[in-house]
Amino acid sequence: MRSQIKDYKIQFERNISFFGITGTTKHEIDIVIFNKDKKEKYAIELKFPKNGQYPEEMYSFIEDIVFMEELKREGFTKTYTLVVVSDPLFYEGGRVKTGIYAYFRDSKSITGEISKPTGKDKGISLLKVKNSYTINWKDCYLGKYYFLEI
Repeated sequence: MRSQIKDYKIQFERNISFFGITGTTKHEIDIVIFNKDKKEKYAIELKFPKNGQYPEEMYSFIEDIVFMEELKREGFTKTYTLVVVSDPLFYEGGRVKTGIYAYFRDSKSITGEISKPTGKDKGISLLKVKNSYTINWKDCYLGKYYFLEI
């Protein structure tokens, strides 16, 4: 495996300006893998929330999707998001399966304009998801996870 990636660099928390990109939803990529001339590049956003704040965290999951869509349009070869949760309230929550919860608890497709669910920018701040994504939670030893190729 090491011989397959010897001509690539793997970096954490890399600013997008390194790739000549500006004006995206976020400014740092959690994990980036690229070759010497930066023509082949991969981005991965990771989340492992531990402090509740379910609607805010769910909104940040969608923000990562939008960010990965932006990087894909900017020439990244492939982009991914990985979310791992140990708290069942992210993927099941009794009766609340509307609004932002529907994307993560009821398999509603993430697409179009999605407004911020709480805080001072509630209903004002919008994320625009170009494609359509459905969350398919899978079991893991920490709880559940989903992995999306954007």
